[in-house]
Amino acid sequence: MSAHRMTGGAGRATVATPILHVDMDAFYASVEVIKDESLAGRPVIVGGQGGRGVVTSASYEARAFGVSSAMPMVRARRLCPHAIYLPNDFAAYTDFSIRIREVFTAFSPLVEPLSLDEAFLDVGGSVRLFGPPPEIAGQIRRRIAGLGLRCTVGVASNKFLAKLASTLAKPDGLLVVPPDGIEEFLLPLPVRALWGVGEQTAESLRRLGLKTVEDLVRIPRRTLERAVGDALGAHLFALARGIDDRPVRPGEPAKSVGSEETYTYDLDSDADVLREVLRLSDRTAGRLRAKGLCGRTVTLKIRWANFTTITRAKTLPSAIDATQDINDAARALYLKLNPQRPRIRLLGVSVASLGPGPPPGQLDLLGGSRNVRRDAASAVDSIRARFGDDAVGPAALLDRSD
Repeated sequence: MSAHRMTGGAGRATVATPILHVDMDAFYASVEVIKDESLAGRPVIVGGQGGRGVVTSASYEARAFGVSSAMPMVRARRLCPHAIYLPNDFAAYTDFSIRIREVFTAFSPLVEPLSLDEAFLDVGGSVRLFGPPPEIAGQIRRRIAGLGLRCTVGVASNKFLAKLASTLAKPDGLLVVPPDGIEEFLLPLPVRALWGVGEQTAESLRRLGLKTVEDLVRIPRRTLERAVGDALGAHLFALARGIDDRPVRPGEPAKSVGSEETYTYDLDSDADVLREVLRLSDRTAGRLRAKGLCGRTVTLKIRWANFTTITRAKTLPSAIDATQDINDAARALYLKLNPQRPRIRLLGVSVASLGPGPPPGQLDLLGGSRNVRRDAASAVDSIRARFGDDAVGPAALLDRSD
């Protein structure tokens, strides 16, 4: 049976160890249309509104003009000047993401979220209740439509094939890759369809005359490893044959929590950089506490004006989740670089080596528990929850006029 695409009802194909990859269509832009029905049918572009902002999401009406995610907003405005441009509303997107997740878990407990708008589902244990995997996919699509959103679903026997199927079925589609149709589905595709093949790897393969997955299957594994390296060669050798043994890992914990920002103008003084490091540290600390996490490794990310990106990390002896602790580490990482003339277009602060919070308290000289920073942080979180994120923050972030 060959792979087949459906945009309406579900088919009857079955798969072994069935995996679904569900990906929302133009998710952020679609949520904005739900918020304001007058936007329906119009080009809507969501993202950073500054001069260096990037497109987070674009409706398909905007994509018809060449606008795509991660595109600089300046270019998007040139391609589609008549579009409706909106800032990100992550509170709304998170709310709808929770509703979407409830749809997924109604069909399987084995749900691995990849982001707010996509996830893998293992539905092997669900077929007795809900029917064959393609029918489950169809039911999920109808439930999502009931929220006012559209999604695309790939159905296959592993994660790689399911995600590739959903990519090829977009938008608003359903693509099933049954076990006996893997070769027919996979072999004609370009090598760029395989995870891990970027521009440089594709060029290396092209020099060997390898343009399609079928070309890749025909060469010995050792030849492939010599061309792109042992690890990547072994990885591509397996994917070209449709092999991917990774299980769906429900609720896999976050590897890091952080915040980053691209600035309208280059930061060109230490004072401005350190002020932004504090702002990002404060935001990261709030996100950690909201997730009930703390961590030991603080990472500072810097993108210079020439687009060179570096990261520096520091692992602490104990876990933290307070603004001051995170800022102390990130600040030290920046000062250690000692840039003579900083010109920075992007900064990021993140915390990894995560565990459940709060971090253990310290003892004062009298042997009592001392956790003043946590008490203060809890008070800040309560005020922000009630009055908004800008209601309270570090005094150093106040404008001089304030």
